[in-house]
Amino acid sequence: MGSEREATAATSDGKKTLDDWLPITSSRNAKWWYSAFHNVTAMVGAGVLSLPYAMSHLGWGPGVTVMVLSWVITLYTLWQMVEMHEIPEKVPGKRFDRYHELGQYAFGDRLGLWIVVPQQLIVQVGVNIVYMVTGGKSLQKFHNIVCQDCSNIKLSYFIMIFGSVHFVLSQLPNFNSISGVSLAAAVMSLSYSTVAWVAAGGKGKHPGTEYSMLGTSESDKVFNFFTALGDVAFAYAGHNVVLEIQATIPSSPEKPSKKPMWKGVMVAYFVVAICYFPVAFIGYYIFGNAVDDNILITLQKPKWLIAAANMFVVIHVIGSYQIYAMPVFDMVESVAVKSFKFSPSLMLRLISRSTYVAVTMIAAICVPFFGGLLGFFGGFAFAPTTYFLPCIMWLAIKKPKRFGISWFVNWICIILGVMLMILAPIGGLRSIILSAKTYKFFS
Repeated sequence: MGSEREATAATSDGKKTLDDWLPITSSRNAKWWYSAFHNVTAMVGAGVLSLPYAMSHLGWGPGVTVMVLSWVITLYTLWQMVEMHEIPEKVPGKRFDRYHELGQYAFGDRLGLWIVVPQQLIVQVGVNIVYMVTGGKSLQKFHNIVCQDCSNIKLSYFIMIFGSVHFVLSQLPNFNSISGVSLAAAVMSLSYSTVAWVAAGGKGKHPGTEYSMLGTSESDKVFNFFTALGDVAFAYAGHNVVLEIQATIPSSPEKPSKKPMWKGVMVAYFVVAICYFPVAFIGYYIFGNAVDDNILITLQKPKWLIAAANMFVVIHVIGSYQIYAMPVFDMVESVAVKSFKFSPSLMLRLISRSTYVAVTMIAAICVPFFGGLLGFFGGFAFAPTTYFLPCIMWLAIKKPKRFGISWFVNWICIILGVMLMILAPIGGLRSIILSAKTYKFFS
């Protein structure tokens, strides 16, 4: 009996030691404003600059509907995630610090892992590869604007320059230690979004601007419409790190973490609205279907402002990369210690995190049309983890009254999310096929 107690105590001590070392649970002293700028950094990605282009594929009616509906649905599912971080009436004192832990509670230990982890990894690793490409492209654009007489430098080299920053930043131990980087990134996201719509509005509506949906044929228009749905889904992907962000906030029965977390989320979603809607609607109104897939390319002048905006994008995706990488670091380090019996150490952190940064950098260099690939795989992962998986968990855990308001709202979100999950990858697959025809490695 005594030996059993000692074994249990040793296991408990080992778990506490590991939790005190892992990046998600090692520091729980965050304030509500940490939640605000972490969520802004996670949500307002460089994808905001492609929203006018998405609007050109969707048209005014469907475009406005999809944008507003996505904002409302994802705010609702984010609220559900915040509420389910702690469920005192069912599991007193337990915090679901990671998305897969909540999935395991809702669906069972084994099934929960298989449902959540593959989707979460596709989103987080996928976003990191896309941000490698985005950071490299923005650096290249900055270079080309400020030094027009210089010789051309391959995109691959700019991706390597961008990636080199992350070999250093990835060694920061936990979410709270990257709060300064995240704050700078959040400010930059608001800055380049504002530059985009203010500069577009300053140009005034172009004569002969057309709003007909882009495409040389009806099938073209349909596939482009599906791809645009994927672009909008990509813009609302912050749910994949929300429980991990909430895990950094202290909690007690008197002061549960959901109150400061929700306060931060509301501020973040207000920022999301003032970034997304003006860029999407004003950009599309000014340029119509002549807008490029990055509105900064369409703007071109004044050069100094567009150069500055591209550098803002670089700083922002540096922070965003770290926000999405931190849960992956947590997962990798947890598996290394629990399954492969590595000791929690700086050496493990150095090797595992540097390897991850190198893999995402090489993937970005090899496949810089990864956006199309993400549209394909992302349809299976972005839509569920953001639009309807929280609703399924809510129905499984909270069990709202059948045919009640909560029950109906959740089922509506599930149906719309499943439609998005089916349609978005179709456009992404076509984009991959078209890109692969003219693709050259290490271009």
